[in-house]
Amino acid sequence: MTIPYRTRQALRRLAVLLLVLLLLAVIIWGCWIIWLSRYVIYTQDGAKIDFSLPEQLLSGEFAKPPVPGQSITVNYDDPPGSVTTELAQLNGYYIDLNALKDISAVEAQLQSLPAGTAVMIDVKNIYGSFYYSSTVGDSRSSSVDIQAVDRLIEALNRGSFYTIARLPALRDYQYGLHHVPDGLPTAGGYLWMDSDGCYWLNPTSSGTLSYLIQITNELKGLGFDEVVFYDFRFPETTGIVYTKDKTEALTTAAKTLVSSCADDAFGVSFVGNADFPLPEGRCRLYVENVQPSAVAGIAEQAGLTDPQIRLVFITTLHDTRFDKYGVLRPLSAAH
Repeated sequence: MTIPYRTRQALRRLAVLLLVLLLLAVIIWGCWIIWLSRYVIYTQDGAKIDFSLPEQLLSGEFAKPPVPGQSITVNYDDPPGSVTTELAQLNGYYIDLNALKDISAVEAQLQSLPAGTAVMIDVKNIYGSFYYSSTVGDSRSSSVDIQAVDRLIEALNRGSFYTIARLPALRDYQYGLHHVPDGLPTAGGYLWMDSDGCYWLNPTSSGTLSYLIQITNELKGLGFDEVVFYDFRFPETTGIVYTKDKTEALTTAAKTLVSSCADDAFGVSFVGNADFPLPEGRCRLYVENVQPSAVAGIAEQAGLTDPQIRLVFITTLHDTRFDKYGVLRPLSAAH
């Protein structure tokens, strides 16, 4: 059956009108979602909307650059010549793998930072490759110039920065491959592997803890002031066989690392959620991927006696609500 010409024209006009209305509805919906996100609060039980938030918490401002001398306080004690650094609020920058691929740009950006600024650098990946010349593990990497990173670490120490080394803890393909008893097994007795092709390590294994302690002491000997372990957790899967209490296992492992490696001038810290079992001692809790509206809630959930010092947010956002606590942003944000 042939549709009359006038009917086809009317249908075309109707289709165009419906398309315009649909696009308008999508734009309105998107604007509404953006506006509504100001009132979203992230808690341990999930996300909720709270329209009662005061306006001063919703506006936000661009953060100010780090103030020289705020990162650490130096006290001289007996014996003469020894130096004790007191933990203080961090305000600085991080250097991730992508930045390490252009060391010359990193060196140029560091020149404008004042002494005492906190600088965190990735030193190892989840596959077991170290980005510096390590005697503990494999230093071969196709994406990073190892010698250039060695020189960068030396330059950071010469520049009197507060240097932090970041690395994965319980996620390591190479170590798991060569130390099967230290890994997390499946019901079939094989090591469990995640979607990235990585093995996960057992935090209660003496071999795992000895490995992490060796790395930490090596980084301490290179002049770092602090190490930060991420992936210090159990993988979210039902594929592993582990019958012990996982929280207790992580708590004990964290205490062991802090008591074995931390001292008056060196910290051992962890990336985790607000409920991470942070041990006593010279350590901090680092939190990632947090919206500014959730900062105060996370600080309250963490239950730290000195959250301004022991809580650090890793973020790309320039919002002053982070700056009440420790905060690290990409090195590119320094300019």
